[in-house]
Amino acid sequence: MNYFELYNLPLSFQIDNAIVKKKFYELSKLYHPDFYVNESDEKQAKILELSTLNNKAYQVLSDPLKRIEYVLSLNNMLADGDKYVLPQDFLMDMMDVNEALMEMEFDHDELKLAELSGQINAMEMALFDELKSATDEFDTKAGEGAESILLRIKDIWYRQKYLLRIRESLNKFRV
Repeated sequence: MNYFELYNLPLSFQIDNAIVKKKFYELSKLYHPDFYVNESDEKQAKILELSTLNNKAYQVLSDPLKRIEYVLSLNNMLADGDKYVLPQDFLMDMMDVNEALMEMEFDHDELKLAELSGQINAMEMALFDELKSATDEFDTKAGEGAESILLRIKDIWYRQKYLLRIRESLNKFRV
């Protein structure tokens, strides 16, 4: 049973967090191990499994980035050890950014750091807008062309992950 089924929600990128929280609390009460101490070991193990599943479902469904990764995984778009190839134009932009970061290690310049940070902010915002558009499209089309939309979302997700690593490198220069 996947997390959407557990919470009786449609497979979607945009979810009402209040509904997710409400469902989490409902299932937490229903599957709380303390209420089953007098049951058989088998029943207690099943309840503990359901309680754990509920906790994991809440962690994933309440976090938009984890939810994206989860939906992609459900649709066999992500695999362990997946060697995704980012678009060439994105990699060229990142090469310039990485070169600037390397230069920053030898010649720390607050002005260059601010400029580079602004450039990364703009890229992140553009990706966020692109992701929002693609996830909205997926949710409204309900199956029509879902695979091509999911492939776009996967590409954006990988680019976002790359930018997150760049952001972490940038933050090392902040004093």
